[in-house]
Amino acid sequence: MSFIRTLRGDIKPEELGFTYSHEHIVCRPAFWEERNADDLLLDDKEKSKLDVEDFKRYGGKSIVDATAIDYGRDVQAVKEISEELDIHIVGTAGFNKSFLWDAKVKEELKPIIGNYQTYTEWIDAASINELTDLVVREVEEGLEGTPFKAGQVKFGTGYNRITPLEEKTLRAVARAHHETKAPLHSHTEAGTMGLEQIELLLSEGVDLSNMSFGHMDRNPDPYYHEQIAKTGAYLCFDGIAKIKYAPESTRIHCILELVKKGYENQILVSGDTARKTYYKHYDYGLGLEFIIAKWVPRFIDDANRQGFDGEKLIQKFFVENPARCFTFKK
Repeated sequence: MSFIRTLRGDIKPEELGFTYSHEHIVCRPAFWEERNADDLLLDDKEKSKLDVEDFKRYGGKSIVDATAIDYGRDVQAVKEISEELDIHIVGTAGFNKSFLWDAKVKEELKPIIGNYQTYTEWIDAASINELTDLVVREVEEGLEGTPFKAGQVKFGTGYNRITPLEEKTLRAVARAHHETKAPLHSHTEAGTMGLEQIELLLSEGVDLSNMSFGHMDRNPDPYYHEQIAKTGAYLCFDGIAKIKYAPESTRIHCILELVKKGYENQILVSGDTARKTYYKHYDYGLGLEFIIAKWVPRFIDDANRQGFDGEKLIQKFFVENPARCFTFKK
């Protein structure tokens, strides 16, 4: 039986609808709190909810919240937004990337992960099997001791490197995937190390058709994208609206290059909207409505001008592909 696991329970894949595949809704990362980096703290449930409501108003149905344990999840707040707006939200078990692990472990997590001072200490001290068991519990029992279960498992690596602790968490997450059948997602810093991650995943026996790689548009290299797509994995172009990294024309070009090569069924699109200044109702940013309200029509127009069926591709990127990517295949 195939299903997608949301914070409100399991649903059929066809119930997912129009989906953002990588967002952050309410989170207070300890690393940024310690550095007083207020822009990176999405710490007001009601403001976050208003942006999610905008997304829903334009026809959005589901959001994958990619916030892992080391990025300051507020599971209860996100579940409440899901309930209050009647929108599907997929939660995330697993880990982010090593530089964030220098942050102090939050007190409320110590009953779950032990009495360690930093995330680095905890991950270093734990065995791969102990980390695997934690990820499995968050998928099968609930995130951070709540009854709200994760619908994907995540690991991450840094810019142009994979540290020993990152490899450790990757292997733990891969093993949790085998035990739970949860789909996998990876953070690739600036879009790097995807191929190296693949080598490690293959050594753990992972079927890459269960895998999505984040931040592919941060490394706008069509050859690199093709090498990842050849494995059967999904590529997540999740930097929409971040013009400081690249214009939309660059992202659209990379996406359409994959379509030309026959990989349209492996493309996901989202915004990774993780700053107050990206949110409309925190600090006047473009907000969660931007992709569905503004980028989608622009993409359709651009794709149609180049001889593609833009509307058909949008249906794939936001409905059909997420419905397959985030499915537990038991």
